[in-house]
Amino acid sequence: MTAFKLALIFCFLLVMSNSCRQQQQYQFGNQNISAVITGMTDIMLHDITNPPLAARFFAYTCLSGYEVMSQGDAKLKSMHGVLNGYPEIKTPTIVGPFSYQLAALLAMMETAKKMQPSGQLMNGVEEKFMDSCRRAGFDDELIDNSRNYAVDISAQILTYAKADRYNRISNLSRYTPLTGKGYWYPTPPGFLPAVEPYFNTVRSFTLDSSAQFKPPPPIAFSADSHSPFYAIAASVFKEGNELKGDHRLIASFWDCNPFAIQDGGHLQYGFKKISPGAHWLGITGVACLKANKDFEETIRIYTAMSVTLMDAFICCWDEKYRSNRIRPETAIRKFMNPQWTPLLQTPPFPEYPSGHSVISTASAIILTHYFGENFEYRDSVEVSYGLPSRTFRSFNEAAAEAAISRFYGGIHFMDAITNGQDQGKKVGEWALKKIK
Repeated sequence: MTAFKLALIFCFLLVMSNSCRQQQQYQFGNQNISAVITGMTDIMLHDITNPPLAARFFAYTCLSGYEVMSQGDAKLKSMHGVLNGYPEIKTPTIVGPFSYQLAALLAMMETAKKMQPSGQLMNGVEEKFMDSCRRAGFDDELIDNSRNYAVDISAQILTYAKADRYNRISNLSRYTPLTGKGYWYPTPPGFLPAVEPYFNTVRSFTLDSSAQFKPPPPIAFSADSHSPFYAIAASVFKEGNELKGDHRLIASFWDCNPFAIQDGGHLQYGFKKISPGAHWLGITGVACLKANKDFEETIRIYTAMSVTLMDAFICCWDEKYRSNRIRPETAIRKFMNPQWTPLLQTPPFPEYPSGHSVISTASAIILTHYFGENFEYRDSVEVSYGLPSRTFRSFNEAAAEAAISRFYGGIHFMDAITNGQDQGKKVGEWALKKIK
């Protein structure tokens, strides 16, 4: 055998060895993905991120991790050709060993760092995570290569995110509440300005348009004490005056209002609470842990959930600023009792439909698909925020409770809840069909 042939064989074996090293998978679990989502949620509390924007951050972050895994696992297909305007994600050129799972986690962190206002706080989460990897035996070459892979994929996802038109909202004229009876107006104690009035202009992931699942018009406002509107307002007023212990508990459990303020006389104090989307992504983590989902299936479920949440908010917010209906607190104070206050603090945006009803129902559609109709779990997502855990026999049961909690809390009329559930069901089924 000539020296030339020996050299060729050596080079071939070297390439094959390097290829095997590149495909080597250091195993991570569903808890690692959940930890990134928890880190993001903590930053959102710090930034007081509004619910629609939170969903946007979660969606692009999860897509970053998903796209890494789609390049390393044939069971996961790229979202190119599935989501609106989604580009063909190019595979990074990496020479040497790397881990797809590690790169996926680092890509999620990289995207979160770049998108969230206080994203630099994610550096602390990443540093602790990398220290644990080194203690587990990961060498620096593998870590550096995985990070390079992650940064490349994250940059491509961030380019996609930048084109969704959210950054154009700041150039639009400042929203002014409509004048006239029956329209939404800022409520006490903070009288905060309207949240995301132009969110329906943002590119969706699966919808044909923001008005694709436009609900029927809400019950028309009327000050007539014999009118249908007066009747639904009276039912909220009555519930608030006769609030039972279990109804009070349910309302508080699903509050999820990042804007809560307590008036302390000369000072107002803000209470940090997670958004509805963060709550449902927390439930996703609880379910993945209980069902012992592997890393790949977990990133698939988180991605389906976050994409659906984004589209559900787009649909819901499209209608909120179309109907622009008055909140119960404003109507009841004007026509029934000027001293009345709801149990929950009224969020700073129009009433119809109920956002929690929309996104909770859509979330239940997605989770039921992956875990089944009768998946019992214990929701401990907000224990660290001082709320007790609750057990649910299914995601649909939890979604129904989240929806009715808005009536118990005095911040929604009943038609906003039932029609919100209908809208959420349609969005969830549509998104699931597209993503599958």
